Formats: sequence, structure tokens, C-alpha cells
Amino acid sequence: MTFVERMWAYITLGATGAFVGEASPLLGGVAAFDRNLNLVNVVVAVAIGTWLGNLGMYWLGRSQERWIRKRWPRLRPYVLRSVKIVRRNPWRVSLAIRFAYGLRIALPIGCGVARLPLMVYAIRSGISAIAWSLVFGVIGWALGRTTETLIGHVKEWEPFIGAALIALMIVGYLLMRRRHTAEKTADILDRHKTPLGVPPLPPED
Repeated sequence: MTFVERMWAYITLGATGAFVGEASPLLGGVAAFDRNLNLVNVVVAVAIGTWLGNLGMYWLGRSQERWIRKRWPRLRPYVLRSVKIVRRNPWRVSLAIRFAYGLRIALPIGCGVARLPLMVYAIRSGISAIAWSLVFGVIGWALGRTTETLIGHVKEWEPFIGAALIALMIVGYLLMRRRHTAEKTADILDRHKTPLGVPPLPPED
């Protein structure tokens, strides 16, 4: 790869890290194993990109709360839930924000809505982005090594590996969404279910 191609690859990995999840550092790690990219640079690029994305979502929650509620009304329950989580554990949430599967958009917005101090959020979400990028970048590098051991030179298989990783991310997201919907439905049914012929209990004071 030329210098321009490598720089473009780093920029692309960083820009997509906050939105495509683990696929970005995993693909970067695979490319680093094949010596197209440098693993340290991959980790740094993905960490910076996801950190900036998280800061952007924090800003949306802090300054554009009303616009978000009007633009995406279905996001409101997730944001309210995230705000409750943030207020209970502000330090832990901002530190583990990249590992909060299913809430990676709602939690940063919730941190902004909850008015978590910017410096606290910026430092701890930055640490989270670095740790997340490092873990999955190294896993991608190990995946490249395993692929080369099993099927030979990994470079020609990178597009297929990328497609498989993205497909796995989509399937995982759909399964988690389906599970969340099932749990929410069961909770609603349990809340309203009463024995046959017995009137529901009055709400507690």
C-alpha cells in the first residue's frame, strides 16, 4: 500500500469505528497482521475516531435534547433508561461506555442529558475507547494469524473476512434487539397479569 492509501485506511477505520462496532478494529488488526497497516496506528486511529464520535453524541444529548426527542421519538425510552444508569454510576458508565453493547448510542447521549461534567466524560470515555480499540485490534491481528495458518496468505481473504465480520455484527445486533423486545414484552405482561376473577391490587402509596 502507498502512503496515501495507508492514511486513507486509518482515516476510514477511525471514522467508522463509532458506528460499525468491533468490525473496524478487527479489520484493522487483520490488515496489520498482513503488514498493510501498523497495529499501533490502527489502535490509535480507531480510538480517536470512536472517542470523537462519543463526544459528538454527548454534545447532542447535552444541547439538543428537545430536537432528539422530536426527531427520534422511539429513542426516548432508551435515553431515559440511560440517564438513570448514568446518574446511578456516572464514573463507571463513562469508563465502560464502549463496552456497553446495545447502548453505545443511547449512553453517550444520556451522559449529555444527565449533564455529566465534560472533563470527566471526555477522559473516561477516551480511556474506554483506547481499551476497546486495543482489545479488538489485537483480536483482529490474532484472527489474521489464525486465518493464515488455516488457509494460507490472508491478504486475498480480507474482503471475505470483512464481510463475515460485518454480517456477524448485524446478526448479533438483531439477536440482542429481539431478546430486548421479548424481555420488555414479558415485563409488560407480568405487570398486568392478575389471577382470574381477582381484581388487580391498588397501587402502593
